[in-house]
Amino acid sequence: MLSYTYVYLPCWKFLISDGVNARSLVRSLVNRMEGSGKEEYKIQSFDMETQKLLKTALKDPSAVDLEKVSSVIVDQSLKDQVFSKEAGRICYTIVQAEAKQNNGSAFRRNLLNRLQQEFKGREEMRKRSLQEWVCYVSFICNVFDYLKVDCLVLALHRIGEQLERMSLQRMDELFCQLRDGFLLQENLTSLGRLLLLEVLEFRAGGWTLSDTAQKYYYSEVAD
Repeated sequence: MLSYTYVYLPCWKFLISDGVNARSLVRSLVNRMEGSGKEEYKIQSFDMETQKLLKTALKDPSAVDLEKVSSVIVDQSLKDQVFSKEAGRICYTIVQAEAKQNNGSAFRRNLLNRLQQEFKGREEMRKRSLQEWVCYVSFICNVFDYLKVDCLVLALHRIGEQLERMSLQRMDELFCQLRDGFLLQENLTSLGRLLLLEVLEFRAGGWTLSDTAQKYYYSEVAD
């Protein structure tokens, strides 16, 4: 449990404490629920071997080294702001493909670990290269944008209680937006609604779920 806190807490502190408005964040998250993955990915800037690696990861994640894939994506994103925007969609597709294939999360774990490493050196990055810093911020925002509700729910499960102790007011504001997203967003998928309802109940229950609720929500997600 502590290792997950270590990975997720700085990224969410970064998003919350550096001025990201809760309303804008949630609107951005829920607006990405439909329509991704239909266009070809812009990976022509890579050599042929790396292009093959990424294409395989998008279709068959278990067949490649996902730690290497995450490093390739992050490295390129820190150099190329255009790709940093595309990379969020690539990461989202790999995460979904891995989840469907074997219910795995190795890619997401490797990706967030790498983002954590970069976050720890953010001050040096700013001093070294403003362009690299802009690319990093663009990339991390796009990653959380595309990984959206499922990533938000997972983060709140891991560190929501800690964040609430840091700022009850901000957490109340965030959950007001989550409630509105659940009730008012017409284009939200059924899975998105289920996850939002689950995290609303999770906080209402004192950051825990009853065994009955646990079985209900996660049997539905598995289906």
